[in-house]
Amino acid sequence: QVQLVESGGGLVQPGGSLRLSCAVSGSIFSINTMGWYRQAPGKQRELVAAITSGGSTNYADSVKGRFTISRDNAKNTVYLEMNSLKPEDTAVYHCNVGGVVAHWTPRRDYWGQGTQVTVSS
Repeated sequence: QVQLVESGGGLVQPGGSLRLSCAVSGSIFSINTMGWYRQAPGKQRELVAAITSGGSTNYADSVKGRFTISRDNAKNTVYLEMNSLKPEDTAVYHCNVGGVVAHWTPRRDYWGQGTQVTVSS
């Protein structure tokens, strides 16, 4: 099966940086869009950043200029570089991948279990 494993979360002080990684493992034929979502307690889940197979990116307004999403297609890995972190960035970050396991199968979404990011003094 296809699995997504996130890493890089942790506790950081305001203004600090973290780099999240999401590695896709298992038999997957093709990956299209890769992205990061986050959800804080009592708040809705939101799209943080996404990147297409062609390299086009999209960011939430709240993270523009601070976060950078990138991908390594050879490694089936997506990254989220987070700089100038703020307390309001505290959330569980989930990796999301849209892809197919075979060319004859329909596209579906795959989700990671999430990694906690806490920004606090």
